[in-house]
Amino acid sequence: MKFLTSQLLSLLVPARARPNIRALVSYSVLLVVTVALFAVGFHLIMYHFEGQEHSWLTGVYWALTVMTTLGFGDITFHTDVGRMFSIVVLLTGVVLLLIVLPFVFIRFFYAPWMEARMRFHAPRAVPSETRGHVILCGLDSLATALMARLRLHNIPHFVIEPDPVKAVQLHIDGLPVVTGRVEDRTTYEALQVAQARMVIANASDTVNTNITLTIRDVCSQVPIAAVAEHEQSIDLLELTGSNHVLPLKLQLGENLANRVNAGHVHCHVVGRLGDIQIAEFPVHNTPLVGRPLRDVQLRESFGLNVVAVWERGRMVPVTPDTVLVDGSFPVVMGSAEQITSLDTYLVIYNTNFNPVLVIGGGKVGCATSQTLRSRGVTVHMIEREESLRHSLKGVADKVFIGDAADRELIMDAGLAEAPSVLLSTNDDAMNIYLAVYYRRLNPELRVISRITHERNIEAIHRAGADFVLSYSSLGAEAVMSLLQNRESVILGEGFDIFYVPTPEVLAGQLLVDSHIRSRTGLNVLALRQPDGGVAPVTAATVLEAESELVMLGNEAQRQSFIKVFK
Repeated sequence: MKFLTSQLLSLLVPARARPNIRALVSYSVLLVVTVALFAVGFHLIMYHFEGQEHSWLTGVYWALTVMTTLGFGDITFHTDVGRMFSIVVLLTGVVLLLIVLPFVFIRFFYAPWMEARMRFHAPRAVPSETRGHVILCGLDSLATALMARLRLHNIPHFVIEPDPVKAVQLHIDGLPVVTGRVEDRTTYEALQVAQARMVIANASDTVNTNITLTIRDVCSQVPIAAVAEHEQSIDLLELTGSNHVLPLKLQLGENLANRVNAGHVHCHVVGRLGDIQIAEFPVHNTPLVGRPLRDVQLRESFGLNVVAVWERGRMVPVTPDTVLVDGSFPVVMGSAEQITSLDTYLVIYNTNFNPVLVIGGGKVGCATSQTLRSRGVTVHMIEREESLRHSLKGVADKVFIGDAADRELIMDAGLAEAPSVLLSTNDDAMNIYLAVYYRRLNPELRVISRITHERNIEAIHRAGADFVLSYSSLGAEAVMSLLQNRESVILGEGFDIFYVPTPEVLAGQLLVDSHIRSRTGLNVLALRQPDGGVAPVTAATVLEAESELVMLGNEAQRQSFIKVFK
């Protein structure tokens, strides 16, 4: 019989639902057996203690009325034994029917039924007319940051979610999602991959390799940008067909290292707009401290335009009256020769050749340390895990094993004299704590930190970090630069370079008459011509209809621009 039941279940019920069916059948059998036992008990007590005889149907009827707490009262016990039995039946019924039954029904019947309906309604394909869209192969922090930028630029996009239930919930939340396995050819056919603008393979290295091979089997032309966690995976991903390989953790370490203050003062080039370079530099221990930009005369002396100023991790707009304080980092724009001239002027100041501290010996910390050492900077690294000591040999000049919050340890590592400290752990709470702690121990220290979750950006700035950069924002900027056919510009968390077609209402106007900055907060840096050339702007620049505005600001300011000049 048991074998026959199993065979029937295998034929009539899907494999996914069989455990639920077994649970429902087991509960039903338990309930029937319990009612039958109580009916037998009813007959025995009625006959031996009450002197009454009733039919078997009456026994079942009495058991059910008591167990369900209906209690019609037409059949009752008059002896203590009978009443005690009634109490047992009543309590058993409360547990089995009023508590367990609803749970069993919801857990093993209603919830699977709803899940099956949701799986059926999960989006499985994009409209056949979809063109020029971006496909993301998973929903992670990188995808979330990238989708925000894609929405700003009105670029259609879809994310692949293997779980149909999660896909339905994401669809309800308003995210453009398609359910399917990232390794299946049919998934990309349903996503119209041949008509896509780009595919972002943002899974693990092994899965990204499979994704690339699968897509190339469907379409040989669509551009693929694959994220590489390990440096040795770069060549493999390129061989399998990826057009762009993004070693984001390595790039994150390099970008953090470029913001480190060590040795002589010099400009850090953070990006390019065609032939124009964007750079930032510290004014600490230079004659520029305490002077307004009007008196500094960077444009007159070097031909450079100051487009913004970093102050303790916050980018502030500039006016001729903006005063450079000790922690200021002006952001300038000009040619390579002009940046070099400023570098030559700054190099005689702030000679601090003490070791830089790197906290954390992971991939980001190692990339940072190697970048700094390639520039001739001495690096001391603090790592908690003793097991990593051997693998870190040669990565830093000196490795200290222990707690990065141990005052004695960090002082031995050189915190008191260090020009900069770089927090590379992937624990935001730890980075925030260490930023406060190190700032208190060395107020002159430049604190640079990575961050994992965007919600913690404000907290780590308040903690005293001078520069913050996250894996997700770095990756989003890297992908957007590929989509917009431009070089990547890494300014810092919360601020980006926007390329926006000149609105019709502004075409033919002078920049000074557009009032873009006063009305939206965005700073127009340059114009990109239809041929791809980029030209810096002045107040007298005419905004041409077919050109693009290259603007600096944050997402809120970009949204304001859309509303004001739509």
